[in-house]
Amino acid sequence: MQYPYKTFLYPLPEKCVSLLTLLGKITTIEMGIAERRQRQKGGVRASILDAAWNLVETEGWQQLSIRKIADAIEYSVPVIYDHFENKEAILLEFTKRGFQLLNDDILKASDKFTQPEAKIEAIAYAYWDFAFRNKEYYQLMYGLGMPGCETVNQIGELKTFTQLVMEPINSLIEKSANKEADAFLKLHTFWSMLHGLISINMMSKENTREKMNALVLKDFIKGFIYGIKG
Repeated sequence: MQYPYKTFLYPLPEKCVSLLTLLGKITTIEMGIAERRQRQKGGVRASILDAAWNLVETEGWQQLSIRKIADAIEYSVPVIYDHFENKEAILLEFTKRGFQLLNDDILKASDKFTQPEAKIEAIAYAYWDFAFRNKEYYQLMYGLGMPGCETVNQIGELKTFTQLVMEPINSLIEKSANKEADAFLKLHTFWSMLHGLISINMMSKENTREKMNALVLKDFIKGFIYGIKG
């Protein structure tokens, strides 16, 4: 004989309901505390970077120290180390930020053109302009010389930079008579020559070289493109 199936819902005891409500409130409070701590941590981290950058602008990045940053934001030195392993970790943040700003400028300039020759020229001028508009960033980005392959792979923004420059170089090689040209070598030639010209001018105390700089830069870009096209 079969019996009809029924579902019976028994109300929870009042004490259980109160306990569940209390646990829910405790969980909400704990989540709120965790979120607040995370916001506070982010705020302290931002303050550290702001103070560090102010010191870089006023004293130069070579003079930057953890002690000076701590004094500037009125925190103890251990607080700085809670957020950054050392001074180099702070400088790395600025290096990433610098390359991101450079990438934005390069992308904006190159997107105006479709031909690889024009893109390469636009990238060169955008790179040049960025360096002299953002001297502190630029000097920090290349404080230890040209980045090697290991550094490029470690810094996503730097890797993006190389990809942005490689794209029109590859396109130009594909439409040239010299399809066996080494794109990676051409990238380093382009990058090294630009950086060299910029470094020479940054070290120079003369302020009357603007016209000559424009001619040299134009001649370099023309020669670089011609060298690929063959």
